[in-house]
Amino acid sequence: MYHKKPLIALALLCVAGLSQAGEKEELLKLRNTTTSLIKQLVKQGILTDKMATEMLKQAELDANQQVAEAKASTPKEKEVVPADEVRVQYVPDFVKDEIRQQVRTELKEEVVGDVMQKAKNEKWGLPEALPDWVNRFKLSGDMRIREQSTFMASDNTSSMNYSDWQTINSSGGVINAGENQHVNTKDDRSQARERFRLGIDANVANGLDASVRLATGNITNPISTNQSLGNYGNRYQFNIDRAFLKYNAVNDNKFNWLTVMGGRTPNPFFTGGSEVVWDEDLSFEGLAGTVRHNFNEGGLSDAMGGKGATAYATFGIFPLQASSGMSARDKWLLGGQTGVDWGFDNQDSLKFASAYYDYQNIRAVADPNLPFNSSICGANALSTQSIPQFMQFGNTLTPVCGTANSLNQQFGLASDYKILNFNALYDIALFSPHHVKLSADYAKNIGFNANDIQKRFASYYVAGLLNNNSSINDVDTNAWQVRADIGWPKVDIAGHWSVFGLYKHVGSDAVLDAYTDSDFHQAGASNLGGTNVKGWVVGGNYGLMKNVWLTGKWFSGNVITGPQFGVDMMQLDLNTHF
Repeated sequence: MYHKKPLIALALLCVAGLSQAGEKEELLKLRNTTTSLIKQLVKQGILTDKMATEMLKQAELDANQQVAEAKASTPKEKEVVPADEVRVQYVPDFVKDEIRQQVRTELKEEVVGDVMQKAKNEKWGLPEALPDWVNRFKLSGDMRIREQSTFMASDNTSSMNYSDWQTINSSGGVINAGENQHVNTKDDRSQARERFRLGIDANVANGLDASVRLATGNITNPISTNQSLGNYGNRYQFNIDRAFLKYNAVNDNKFNWLTVMGGRTPNPFFTGGSEVVWDEDLSFEGLAGTVRHNFNEGGLSDAMGGKGATAYATFGIFPLQASSGMSARDKWLLGGQTGVDWGFDNQDSLKFASAYYDYQNIRAVADPNLPFNSSICGANALSTQSIPQFMQFGNTLTPVCGTANSLNQQFGLASDYKILNFNALYDIALFSPHHVKLSADYAKNIGFNANDIQKRFASYYVAGLLNNNSSINDVDTNAWQVRADIGWPKVDIAGHWSVFGLYKHVGSDAVLDAYTDSDFHQAGASNLGGTNVKGWVVGGNYGLMKNVWLTGKWFSGNVITGPQFGVDMMQLDLNTHF
């Protein structure tokens, strides 16, 4: 196009000059010039050879005719053109067609450009052109298919030595639980499991969002959204896993200095990827807020030569179990955490935090009639309220109501739980895009008091403490974990990968067993994890395609105190999110 315009214009001038030619020599000169120009047009790809040949023939005929007509009509004296008369020289038809096509092409491009710009400005056919309420919603979800195989150590003790307290309590007593009252310690098991979660996020107002997430899983299990396959007689349970409002406040520099959440929320506390205190599937019910301060401008961050740090403090209050008409015995969790998130110029980052979690009214309140036969579960409201709604394995327990071998004997937590927790995560970007992440987690239950426990429960029940330890004074109240991850920070693209390994030690009363990792040392009919366990986990992830990846894990754990009870487990997951 850039060569076409000057060539056509020059051809126009040459051909137009024929109308004024009066000499044969001039005609020959102009014809040669025109011929050269037409050949140049062929060379540039504007005309074909056939078109050029026809054009030359036609030009020669038209030129001869015009010269003849010019000679015949040439006045003997120079014609005087009136001042108000405008004369236009003759332009051949093929040049007119060429000009017409050029104008049409240029006009088309300009019109299309104008229309496209208008469509963009007015958002024709784009989501933004939809009603406002549609644009305020976002849909997301994930699905996981799992094959899980559990292998019991060959030298494990008899199942009679470990009780499944959650099954006993939910059944209403030891005898009612029947053959399910004991934890499986001998039989290997293979299961197919599935997890599906669907989330809806909505922008309510500036800074205020509402979120709802539905998930599969047992409605009475707060730390697992897995659905075991093999339910042809039933449909899966699909429950509201989260439902909360979240408000984010930002300053003039777009820094998010305040976040407040209320309802059934995600975990508001930093864990560094550890599940020692909180299982990753646990949702919190209550109110939580985080305040942040940015040190990125001047001061300490400049002195340390990095990008700076963000310090934060998180506080939360969470009702755990409401009583019917006895608010003084409601169970609560009060939690607070302070931490720093520090980024460095070399793209490394450091995160560390310290937290304190205080459980209110969760320890057992024994029926005052124990150990007499008149002790019937449900007769005393305080003792009934103290029975946990959910337990896994490992915490020290004591009878709450009923008598030994009664139909309805149930159990509660012997200890208070006031947990100090420290987390740290260092992300090394030296090998970017591959990262090396090193993390550590330590927890200590400072609420455990052996003397107080023995004093409170000795008069109610002889040898009433159930913890599989030789002595209550030997109870382990410490938990810790170290972990290393290597690979891509996110594995949801084909070819991306990561591997990891960890070792953990979780004492029997270091944390509340109801909310700790549900996969590690998993056994029993209720698929329970819990405390009083130590061991390691190795695994890896590999991306198959966008939003699809494989995960493989191997768990190996054993009890810390008590009769031999070791469990190995393999998990193979196909994951996808959308």
